[in-house]
Amino acid sequence: MTDVLAGLLDQPPWVILTIAGLVVFGECALFVGMVLPGETVAVLAGAAAALGRTTLASVLLVVLAAAVIGDNVGYAVGRNAGPRLHRRVTNPARRQRLARAEARLRLRGGLAVLVGRWTPFVRSVMPSLAGISGMSWPRFIAWDLLGAGSWAVGSVLAGFAAGKSYEQVVSWFGTAGSVLLGAFLVVGVAVWSWRRTASARA
Repeated sequence: MTDVLAGLLDQPPWVILTIAGLVVFGECALFVGMVLPGETVAVLAGAAAALGRTTLASVLLVVLAAAVIGDNVGYAVGRNAGPRLHRRVTNPARRQRLARAEARLRLRGGLAVLVGRWTPFVRSVMPSLAGISGMSWPRFIAWDLLGAGSWAVGSVLAGFAAGKSYEQVVSWFGTAGSVLLGAFLVVGVAVWSWRRTASARA
């Protein structure tokens, strides 16, 4: 899939921006992220700007707007569709990751939205999970602006800095997301265990 998307670098500016916007938007609004991570397209769009195919400012604007709008559509879908979203995930491994994401959301709420934006697959379902959980929209949008904003700027600028070496950046983003997810789980379990012990002693 990455090889196919590499052809994006040779397209006119409007094609690059349109595809980047649609994929990043669809990742969380339409769950496209289950098959096509938006970070790949965001990094590619940044690389296209580095190669002079389009401007960095336009890529940043489109990717950021698409990420925030897509997340909010996903949140709205979660608020309205509820449990039906769970039935769309049939892969056992992904169902397990979905369960862990829900557990983090209950434990940390807004922070889970922030971390989820940087984690592959979890990014595509976290907004809807926030909606299902009943998280208030003001709280969600505050954390989402922080998460989507940092992710969009970081992804595009990483692609811009890498240029033709964008594949290394895409690989790094996947690794970094996994490390961040693991660290978040360790901290969450440690805090939960500490609170449980303190409660038992009290």
